[in-house]
Amino acid sequence: MLRLTELKLPLTHPEGAVEAALLARLGLRKAELRSFAVARRAWDARKRSAIELVYTVDFEVADEAALLRRAARDKVLARTLARTPDSSYRQVARAPASLPKRPVVIGTGPCGIFAALILAEMGFRPIILERGKVVRERTKDTWALWRRNVLTPESNVQFGEGGAGTFSDGKLWSGIKDPQHLGRKVLTEFVEAGAPEEILWVAKPHVGTFRLVQMVESMRAKIEALGGEYRFGTRVTDFVIETGRDGIRRLRGVVTEGGGTIETDHVVLAIGHSSRDTFATLHARGVFVEAKPFSIGVRIEHPQSIIDRARFGEFAKHPILGAADYKLVHHGRNGRSVYSFCMCPGGTVVAAASEPGRLVTNGMSQYSRAERNANAGIVVGITPEQDFPGHPLAGVDFQRHWEEKAFCAGGSDYRAPAQRVGDFLAGRPSTGLGAVVPSYKPGVTPTDLALCLPDFAVAAMREALPAFGRQIRGFDMEDAVMTGVETRTSSPIRIRRDGAFRSVNTLGLYPAGEGAGYAGGIFSAGVDGIRVAEAVARDMAGLGAAAA
Repeated sequence: MLRLTELKLPLTHPEGAVEAALLARLGLRKAELRSFAVARRAWDARKRSAIELVYTVDFEVADEAALLRRAARDKVLARTLARTPDSSYRQVARAPASLPKRPVVIGTGPCGIFAALILAEMGFRPIILERGKVVRERTKDTWALWRRNVLTPESNVQFGEGGAGTFSDGKLWSGIKDPQHLGRKVLTEFVEAGAPEEILWVAKPHVGTFRLVQMVESMRAKIEALGGEYRFGTRVTDFVIETGRDGIRRLRGVVTEGGGTIETDHVVLAIGHSSRDTFATLHARGVFVEAKPFSIGVRIEHPQSIIDRARFGEFAKHPILGAADYKLVHHGRNGRSVYSFCMCPGGTVVAAASEPGRLVTNGMSQYSRAERNANAGIVVGITPEQDFPGHPLAGVDFQRHWEEKAFCAGGSDYRAPAQRVGDFLAGRPSTGLGAVVPSYKPGVTPTDLALCLPDFAVAAMREALPAFGRQIRGFDMEDAVMTGVETRTSSPIRIRRDGAFRSVNTLGLYPAGEGAGYAGGIFSAGVDGIRVAEAVARDMAGLGAAAA
């Protein structure tokens, strides 16, 4: 099978136009084309008056060799024609008949789910530990914070089955390098679990929160049917680590709340970016942990219609385009970069706190992306060297400091501090709100966001917003609403691992996903979970370590 890329057609092309364009590009008669299928569809909106759809098409022809010979003489065709890559998933190992100790997966976010799935498919019967609740019960607890200002520390947007990505836009794309096509495994498993089939071929797939809940349940059932064992409400409080006569540290088990110990020589550590107590335990046990950069900022909301018109012009609301998104970046005079993060078209801003007395925001969309407002993080990059030097866990302290400031500024009851963009740019507190109604629940308190952000971040954002307004008309509108604070853009630490995905100083411990500093979002976390599970499987099957 062959693949043709960069096949461009008008947004409003008629049915049958893809096949006709494919035949024209290849110089073939219809009888010579045996079959074709769209592998990917993106859109190019750089010219708002002439938006194009860009297709990648897989096809079969009667005489493949002749077509390839002709393509070699055509520079344009040669650049866009190749053999279709094999993206089928192949298991790297099988569990031995005798398995004295089972592998343990800590965490049931996308990384943990896919690590558990791969291990279960290869017969290793993983034990999956989750400090929070099953996804349906977790959803009830999360709504209790949004509707009644009641936080459950072990069951919220950050903790529980599905991980932080469950309450998000459900984006399923990433810029990661994926030479093994593991991302295809992620997407096909999601489709099997209930995601729409279009995620296999649209350029920016997403599924939304409600579908994610159903998908997580379906994947749990599959893992259990394959021999995996879930234990919810099971927080890991310690790690059993022995140092041998050879001086090598080896993991021998995990201790759970209440004092129980699970003996194991292989742990996939997929704990997410908010497991601060576990970070501290790992550091205390001598596991190599280092501080890493992340970002801090706010959520900004505009009417979705403004973003649609700015991006798509007369084609706004076209069913193929859907609700428009954006990606913005500005390099400030103070050396700080300001950028949009986790943009949620037609979504809502949500309370994402996981610790009492601290306030965190995030963004969420449903599959329809039909809510009134668009929202995104507007965040400023920070680094250990500049902003929290010294201790590997200093980034956690930095996050907590500003989350506590935000909690107080909002009224100390999980209402969030909010400010009109016009007031923020003018350096005055907001005393009320305007035309843009904030979506954050359980509510907002108009105030001055400078109370809960570092001075350098405030200065950089005040410079960036007008610049963004020159890129997207209306972005710096007076009544746009900013809600604080966004601190959990990524993990504040990295648990460094070697080329075989193991902790650099503790054999048997496999740091994985976003919490360990190796992913950012559902898709990349799922891919990393597969990679790490394969490394565990190889080791347990006696096949040796494979380089990353």
